[in-house]
Amino acid sequence: MIHVNENKKKYRFLLIQAFHLPPTSKHLHRSVEGPKEQCLMNYEENKGLLEDVEWELHRGPLVTYGDWPVETREEFALAAAGRLAIVREACESGKYNGIVLLGGGEPGFIESREIARPYGVAVTACAFSQFHFASMLGNRFSVIDLSELHNMYYYDLVVKHRMDRRCASIRNINYPLPRPPHTGESQVHLAKNRVLRGESSEIMDTAVREAVAAIEEDGAEVLTLGCSALFWMRPILQKRLAELGWEVPVLEGYSCAI
Repeated sequence: MIHVNENKKKYRFLLIQAFHLPPTSKHLHRSVEGPKEQCLMNYEENKGLLEDVEWELHRGPLVTYGDWPVETREEFALAAAGRLAIVREACESGKYNGIVLLGGGEPGFIESREIARPYGVAVTACAFSQFHFASMLGNRFSVIDLSELHNMYYYDLVVKHRMDRRCASIRNINYPLPRPPHTGESQVHLAKNRVLRGESSEIMDTAVREAVAAIEEDGAEVLTLGCSALFWMRPILQKRLAELGWEVPVLEGYSCAI
């Protein structure tokens, strides 16, 4: 008699972070140790999408350029090189039928698809997925992003994915990732923590202001979020826009990629 494991799930995903920082870094902006649910940013927002999935979380390659998050083109290139070996090992293991590359800047996405294709493993990433969902929901979309450095890198992704005619604008809220020489209250993870504690923070007011400008001035019909450090604000931004009378979809990369 053949026994069928009824609990075995159809989908087996490996979610791979773009990078990880050493636990001693003073620039930590997310958990790097603990259970996968704790280390996956915005897990509560996206756990419903993972209910029918057997999934594991890889923390990604250890950064080699310093101890701060990726933001420059050089840093993204180094993160991409480190992530490709993880993708190849995952494909060769035969354990997964899908790989989700986390991180708004999707380092190594195109190369990872090339690696995974012979194994029949699907690879998705955050920017690519958001662009295509946005294009199904409206004629033009705008990106809400966090810093000038990241804005310029992200526009490269818009062009690479041939979405420059669909992208109305990239709007910068100027809350950078923690890195030298940025210090103080304008760092995005500190502003996030204040908002989630119910405290006053200008980050959401700024995001709403730029979102409305993207709609009114740039012609955006859909809003997306650039860096994954901003993905947490999706439901809050959606609610704030609805209160102003705007029925405009707001997307974030994790849910689109999953």
